Amino acid sequence: MDDITYRISTMSMGKTDAAAVVPASSTKYAVDESLFDALVDQATGATTNPIEQPTNLVERQRTLRQRLLEALSEDIEYLVGVINGRIEEEGEAILEIGACSGEFSMDLDGDDDASRIERTLGMVVGDPRINAFVSLLYDSGCQEEANANGGGHMDTTYARDINVADNDSGGGEKKRRGKQGAASNKKQNEQSSVGSLTTQQGRLAVFLVRRKPSGVEQMLEVRVAVVGNVDAGKSTMLGVLTQGHLDDGRGRARVALFRHKHEIDSGRTSSVGLEILGFDKLRGAPIRHSPDAHRRLGWDAVCSRSSKLLAFLDLAGHEKYLKTTVFGMAGGAPDYVMLMVAANAGLTGMAREHLGLALALGIPVFVVITKIDMCPSNVLDATLKQLTKVLRSSGCRKLPIAVRDRASVVMAATRFVNHRVCPVFQISNVTGEGVDCLQTFLNILPVNRALTANSNKQQQQQQQETVDAQGSGGQGQQLRYEINEIFNVPYVGTVVSGVIVSGRMEPGQTVWMGPDFHGNFTQATLKTIHRKRVDVQSAHAGQSVSIALKRVAKSQVRKGMVLLGKPDGSTDIGQQQPQVSMTFEAEVVVLYHSTTITKRYQAMVHCGSVHQTARVLSIEQADAAAAAGSGSSLLRTGDRAKVLFQFIRHPEYILPGSRLIFREGRTKGVGKVLRVLSKQEEHDVVFRVTNGTMAFDHRSIKAKLESMRHHQQSQAAVAATKAAMAAGKKAG
Repeated sequence: MDDITYRISTMSMGKTDAAAVVPASSTKYAVDESLFDALVDQATGATTNPIEQPTNLVERQRTLRQRLLEALSEDIEYLVGVINGRIEEEGEAILEIGACSGEFSMDLDGDDDASRIERTLGMVVGDPRINAFVSLLYDSGCQEEANANGGGHMDTTYARDINVADNDSGGGEKKRRGKQGAASNKKQNEQSSVGSLTTQQGRLAVFLVRRKPSGVEQMLEVRVAVVGNVDAGKSTMLGVLTQGHLDDGRGRARVALFRHKHEIDSGRTSSVGLEILGFDKLRGAPIRHSPDAHRRLGWDAVCSRSSKLLAFLDLAGHEKYLKTTVFGMAGGAPDYVMLMVAANAGLTGMAREHLGLALALGIPVFVVITKIDMCPSNVLDATLKQLTKVLRSSGCRKLPIAVRDRASVVMAATRFVNHRVCPVFQISNVTGEGVDCLQTFLNILPVNRALTANSNKQQQQQQQETVDAQGSGGQGQQLRYEINEIFNVPYVGTVVSGVIVSGRMEPGQTVWMGPDFHGNFTQATLKTIHRKRVDVQSAHAGQSVSIALKRVAKSQVRKGMVLLGKPDGSTDIGQQQPQVSMTFEAEVVVLYHSTTITKRYQAMVHCGSVHQTARVLSIEQADAAAAAGSGSSLLRTGDRAKVLFQFIRHPEYILPGSRLIFREGRTKGVGKVLRVLSKQEEHDVVFRVTNGTMAFDHRSIKAKLESMRHHQQSQAAVAATKAAMAAGKKAG
């Protein structure tokens, strides 16, 4: 090998000079230097995959425009990996291609560039590894004339007040500025805070890519709570969206949504209604079930054709049904809140209460202004100004965006992941104005993963505390299912409905069910699982499902109970039961109270699906100055403190970190659970804070135990009677 000289003539000289230097006997051994170095590195172990270097070099030479407009087989493979990574976690993605910042930034010059890109993406998502569809949401090149006539995508009379809010994140209130300073600050915020799809220099195309589910188990689901003042048009709006026909101005669209006769007679919702809106697997078009009994499309047919499903919780708007509305928002675990505001009434009455509940629970809110067809322009302007003032106040600190066309719809949906953004729609259920924009917004509304992530964090914290207390090894994510509704279905048995907060469930699985009135858990077996009235073989966190329980009576189940997955390998139910408690400590803020809150004050506490009256045992002011001025055991409006609560009737299963709402009449407060006391801690703390007198309500507990004992005795007597009758027939 020493007598052979390797030289590459193209590195420093021409081929003619190289021939004079390299011996004739060694010209047949001349190789490319990069390939030679790669072979040497492979032999010495310096690199693991040197053959990919020429392929990567070819990929870098292909621009994004060439990949999308003149796609080769290598480009399709490259785009399959990129698109699959974008939709792997969420199941869908919105791609902005053109004049934007990111990996899809390029120039769109041709008139048919958007359609050519759509065809290329169609070939990419048609790959079996992705199995999705692509749909063009917005093309700025097709709406330039509309933009020029309208002066932008925002309503010019409304954008001055509602387009952008202050961009500060501090807690102090700003002083009033002069007109010139306010104008400059507003202009700066408009350019930096929100912006618009039309502010980019150049053409922009926005595409929706969504995976096609193989079954109802993999279908995307977004839960939206519909709230607002009475007569705001909540049920009518849902009827127009789900049934596909406009209202006649007299409530025809809402009749199919009511569950009770008195609701049809009065026109007011008094219970938690549930409606669905599906989007198909071909282009994301809406699938509606007609109210016609001869050709009605059931929920099972809607779900089987849908790639994404919107589940609407139609909540009551009247003040006397506020308890039902609070339970629906706290226990239904909605991803978003749709606040309905009548244009001729404004943000009054219970609409403010519902907005405060959404802010307290940390749920993103978007506003829908209805009845714009019957509202005068001056009244509508007054409603918009009032809504702007409330949303931009220090209590809300929202960033309202007026949504009037496709560009603003896409902008609002892509930026709605930020909880400060609040899209505002103007709708007429009679003329249909604005309904398409709202429908498109709901179609591309992302799944809110923040709520599920927070619940999983609470579950992991609770499991870690249990592991530390028992001194055993760790385990995986366990099932946690909150029960919201209970039914007794003929020939099926007891059926419960609720939301899977964490974990996964399957038919035939054995779970813990509880706590009962004694604070104990019992074993239960899942017979079947239905999701939106469709039988499924599995369900995971974030889905709302109904479960048929095997050999469980309806009297054994109540709202607020949970189903928990058993720890792996556990056989003794007495030693592995989850921890429940009557007492917990929370950090609360009093939103409103007419006088003062002291010890032994009682209020209704809502924490997820748990709703029970609790009393205040102790109050510890968070602010030393406030404690010195008003006393450490008093709370007034706006005060923040650590409060020790105790349930009145029976123990509950709650986790640290959970949000809670307590209310009594017009008194309202919000808070967060800090810790749940064990039985020994509960005994010591309650004995200390009550000066030696236990604060348990023994009479209510004793009465409940007596009623449960009588019920068990009656059931045993009935079973004995049936057994005697069967034995008599057999003997005869």
